[in-house]
Amino acid sequence: MYKHILLSLIAAMIFGATHAQSHQLRVLTYNVRNAKGLDEATNYRRIADILQTSKADVIALQELDSVTYRSKQVDVLQKLSELTGMFAVYAPAIDYNGGKYGVGVLSKEKPLSFRYLSLPGREEKRVLLLVEFERYVFLCTHLSLTEEDRINTVNIINQEVDAYKKPVLLAGDLNDLPSSSFMQSLQQQWTLLSGTGYSFPANKPDRCIDYILTRKNDPFKVKSAIVMDEPVASDHRPVLVELEW
Repeated sequence: MYKHILLSLIAAMIFGATHAQSHQLRVLTYNVRNAKGLDEATNYRRIADILQTSKADVIALQELDSVTYRSKQVDVLQKLSELTGMFAVYAPAIDYNGGKYGVGVLSKEKPLSFRYLSLPGREEKRVLLLVEFERYVFLCTHLSLTEEDRINTVNIINQEVDAYKKPVLLAGDLNDLPSSSFMQSLQQQWTLLSGTGYSFPANKPDRCIDYILTRKNDPFKVKSAIVMDEPVASDHRPVLVELEW
């Protein structure tokens, strides 16, 4: 009897320790088109409400103006940061219309560091934003419309993350289909977490071009993956995954 009780106590202690070490993470990627919806209204509060509804811990955002005349000199990412109360990190891809245009990350946790680098893009320059947190590294990008540029991007991304010992996530508008040569090449070293639900165009989605991935052998497990039902606020729909590791 005492032996049985002792074994039960040991099992409970092991389970408790394992449970205490597990982490939950909600990850969102969303091409917000500068908060300009398909109704042609620019509405930052509407986008912020969607981000808050998702309850995401970390968010990859694409198509962000920073003080351009097109966006009436609003820093779009900073505006969304103020409305959501999240930390913001911005990466400009190009100079545009009196300001910058690029991608950004919002997070509940304050980043430890960040950096960004140019990626191939013949119709316009592209950028990769790398943000390091205590337990993981988060990458945000918006890739070229040209297939050769996207394929050439794969080796660049792989080389950039090779030195990281922490788990790594990659999120963004990758501008290609799940069956494409680019995605097949990318998934030689990356695992798709978000599935292949249609995310574009927002009003009548008929293709998947927005993704969340992790490096192979990184410890993330998918609890859920959805394309959020938002047909108006942008020309893309947001893609959300809930992870455990």
